[in-house]
Amino acid sequence: MKKIIILIVFIQLSYNGFSQTCDCSSNLKWITETFEKNDAGFQYVIDIKGENSYAAHNKFYAEKASKISDLNECHTLLNGWTEFFRKGHLNVQLIAESENTIEQTEPSNKEIIEKYKNSEKYLIEEQEFNDYIDNLGNNPGFEGVWFSEPYTIGIVKDDKNPNREYVGFVINTTSPSWQKNQVKLEISKSDEGAYNMKYYMSDHSEKNLEVVELWGKTYIRAGSGFILLKRVLPQIKADETIDRYYNLMYANKPSIEKVSDNTLLLKVPSFNYSNKKSIDSLLNSNDNLIKNTENLIIDVRYNGGGSDYSYEEITPYLYTNPIRKISLAYLSTELNNQRMVDFMNDPDWSDDDKKWAKESLNKLNKRMGEFVNLGESIVRIDTLKNVYPNPKNVAILINRFCGSTTEQFLLEAKQSKKVKLIGATTAGVLDISNMYNVTSPSKEFKLWYGLSKSYRIPEMTIDGKGILPDYYFDKTIKPYEWIDKTIEILNNK
Repeated sequence: MKKIIILIVFIQLSYNGFSQTCDCSSNLKWITETFEKNDAGFQYVIDIKGENSYAAHNKFYAEKASKISDLNECHTLLNGWTEFFRKGHLNVQLIAESENTIEQTEPSNKEIIEKYKNSEKYLIEEQEFNDYIDNLGNNPGFEGVWFSEPYTIGIVKDDKNPNREYVGFVINTTSPSWQKNQVKLEISKSDEGAYNMKYYMSDHSEKNLEVVELWGKTYIRAGSGFILLKRVLPQIKADETIDRYYNLMYANKPSIEKVSDNTLLLKVPSFNYSNKKSIDSLLNSNDNLIKNTENLIIDVRYNGGGSDYSYEEITPYLYTNPIRKISLAYLSTELNNQRMVDFMNDPDWSDDDKKWAKESLNKLNKRMGEFVNLGESIVRIDTLKNVYPNPKNVAILINRFCGSTTEQFLLEAKQSKKVKLIGATTAGVLDISNMYNVTSPSKEFKLWYGLSKSYRIPEMTIDGKGILPDYYFDKTIKPYEWIDKTIEILNNK
């Protein structure tokens, strides 16, 4: 059976261009009608929440839309409307180009600088600041020079402003939205004694972050990982454990390393199909090492998904017994079925792939308005030939940013007798999947929605719940400690 399950956690996109007008009511009407007819999860949610609740939701947003003419405000409203249904595999994207304007171009750097030129600045002479940093000593706390792509930020105590204890200002950046000395962040102490942060985003909007803490002396973490700053100055020897975490979390490619005498660490930052070759190549070149090492840790924290093709070569190392996979069904509509036509016209698809797409299109077109299983059965059981003695124990590190295909990987992996999930509950965005998009008549928005629904519904739903770990790491265990703690668990005889 041909597999084409592509599952992605879609991160909300925003366009920070200059103000433009739109007919928000018309755009809302189009999105509502399109979604109702084509999304695979629409009726499922209505059956749970009820028609009256949905009618009240629509009335509320219709009234708000009637008062909005700004394109960016309308974008925010439309994404707010989608939250009635689910938090993943559903998104409204703002398109920069619009047929309603004669010319729609990205603002120049000069225009952007002009727009944000009045943002607050913290003025300090460069030599004075450098001398101050040089005299901070070996316990500088929050003060110093820090880096978080694409910003180098100076942080000092602010005795002039009673509303904050520390101020962070831009030293340099490649972003045209920010200029030297503009205030990028503020750190204050709450009544309970904890620190919090005001962080100013690329468009200078304010983001309030709780739980601001120093990790060792070389990192600042805020908002449960929303911001992670690495110290540049004063130069202090970094904690290797924290450095490892920082490098892993910001990695773009998969990697493998030995973290103890009997333990390997496989980091997979993404299951995007573009990473499949890298994953397969890495596993192939380290095959003997993996098969001769007792313990394997697979770190998929912050892995938002991709394609199930990407983890196929990982499965044999985990396998102990047949794996049950629950199929899904596609909602057949004229719009939804167009995706198979897109596949058939894709030059990167092989003849066999295109043949599968054509056969699937024929099945779907014969059952318009119905859910269609393109496979042979509701449950598929995969059986592999070999059960490898090693790795003997496999731990998969998970957190709340694991979603979509990553959750599908976990559902399959946890059926192995070797595997334990360690960390925190996942995102819970899997039941409605296979995203497709359509552009609005105004050419201002794209609606991304789901084409398929899992047969796990309703007995074993993941959306809104997530997948629980076998070993829960509570907040007293810092994320940079997870690998060492996991090694302890694996070696506990």
